[in-house]
Amino acid sequence: MDGMLSQEEINALLNEPGASGGADEQPLSDVEKDAIGEVANISMGTAATALFSLVNKKVDISTPVVTFATWEDIVAAYERPCVFIRIAYTVGLDGSNVLVLKEHDVKVITDLMMGGDGTNVDMELGEMHLSAICEAMNQMMGSAATSLSSMLDKMIDISPPEADVVDLAETMDGGEIDSFLAGQFVMISFRMEIGDLVNSKIMQLYPFSFAKEMCSSITKNMEIGAETADATVNEQSNPAAAAPQQPMAGPEQAQPVMPQQMGQPMMAGQPMMGGQPMMGGQPMMGQPMMSQPVNVQPAQFQAFSPGAISPALQSENIDLIMDVPLDVTVELGRTSKSIQEILDFAPGSIIELNKIAGEPIDVLVNGKYVAKGEVVVIEENFGIRITEIIK
Repeated sequence: MDGMLSQEEINALLNEPGASGGADEQPLSDVEKDAIGEVANISMGTAATALFSLVNKKVDISTPVVTFATWEDIVAAYERPCVFIRIAYTVGLDGSNVLVLKEHDVKVITDLMMGGDGTNVDMELGEMHLSAICEAMNQMMGSAATSLSSMLDKMIDISPPEADVVDLAETMDGGEIDSFLAGQFVMISFRMEIGDLVNSKIMQLYPFSFAKEMCSSITKNMEIGAETADATVNEQSNPAAAAPQQPMAGPEQAQPVMPQQMGQPMMAGQPMMGGQPMMGGQPMMGQPMMSQPVNVQPAQFQAFSPGAISPALQSENIDLIMDVPLDVTVELGRTSKSIQEILDFAPGSIIELNKIAGEPIDVLVNGKYVAKGEVVVIEENFGIRITEIIK
């Protein structure tokens, strides 16, 4: 009938779910983009501090840039296989985000966390690297969640991060990706520098629904803060209404008159306080009461040798990586052979090693020489009894 709206048109006007057309979520406004950028700036600042405590290297993070992106934009920005780290918010916010790091950056961070100098990046990316970067991101994003809690004035908590190696080209051709990455999403990009080892672009990806929820929480918190500030201003502008009036002192409540009259000269030997005359050890009427002198001594500090690190800090840092798996290798001996000699190998060939019979064998952890030991047999399996720890 003329003049009547269909149910689809009513849904569209009310912006209800299931409205006609199935339109995608609208991009953020400029105000919302600025709010997300400010949140990311503060969060990543605290995250950089947390990463510094793990790698013991200066960490600089540039001002984040908030844009809208698609999966094709990610593929264009990262040509090599990269690491996707998923962080879900479990308390305070409902949603998740994805951090995208380069494979080289993950190897550098892992090597620094293991006590290396950040140059041992020739190893293939494996479970050890993923476990270490998950622990690093857990510390970083945990610190960021604490800052976010202060901004939103409510408890924010995250789930343990999950890391995966992603081949962008293969994933784009039909692999599994997070559902929100199939359309348009929010991309927060910034540059991260770790000493002179890392200088690359890092990306943080948000679904629009999570970004809008965060902006809504910030707006609501700002409104509550504005109302509280207005109430405080009103109380300060009308102090008579806020504080009860004190009864005026009657004649019987008058203060006693000081025996020393104004204009009367001071007697010799009269004590002084702060340059003001005192009567009988008390300050004259109208003069401020001064505190008694205190015994001030210079602070004593423990002398530190150059490059010394406190045992407490060392213990705290090592506790962060206790669950990271390491490769332990037992080396019986080594030798060098030419290609011709290797091609002549056959069943029954004997290879002479550079070890004397009975000499302790070497124990290596992640390729580093750490101990010596001797071979033992445990229930038909070979084992190593540690005889010496190499310092």
